[in-house]
Amino acid sequence: MVLLASPACNFQQKAYDFTAKLPDGENWTLSDHVKDNPFLVMFICNHCPYVQAIIERLVADAKTMQKYGIDVVAVMPNDYGFYPDDAPEKMIEFAEKHDFSFPYVVDEHQDIAKNYDAICTPDFFGFNADWELQYRGRIDDVRLEQTNRHTPELLNAMLQIKETGEGPSNQNASMGCSVKWRV
Repeated sequence: MVLLASPACNFQQKAYDFTAKLPDGENWTLSDHVKDNPFLVMFICNHCPYVQAIIERLVADAKTMQKYGIDVVAVMPNDYGFYPDDAPEKMIEFAEKHDFSFPYVVDEHQDIAKNYDAICTPDFFGFNADWELQYRGRIDDVRLEQTNRHTPELLNAMLQIKETGEGPSNQNASMGCSVKWRV
């Protein structure tokens, strides 16, 4: 496991439209599901301890975002040939176990992660309705060893983007396991 921190937000960077497969093999296209709403593209996986540590908070925050009209999609970028815990059938189990209310797609050729410059899981990209990047930071300020919740930075940022079209100027990097690139 290699711990990495996401780079600073490149404000106004345009979102990359993509088509990926859901774990059951059905195609899912970003532009078919995101219309005039702000949206969150998040890179997660099943086996990463950093994702596992936040998954309950992440799912709860995603449900809140969706109530406010913010679209959410999760992308699994890892090479599951070498990390079988991230294979599509395991993604289905993980999503069901944690009651995902958002699509969880497979980045089969890792093009999505490369086009977004995702480097770790979790890695969050919050866009406004004009598809401009406004947030690239962490979910909240809770540390792995803590159990109590402090400031929900991702949720607050996405609600601000929904309200104003702009993300917060101060953002803290997300930290997690490196994306497991195909060799």
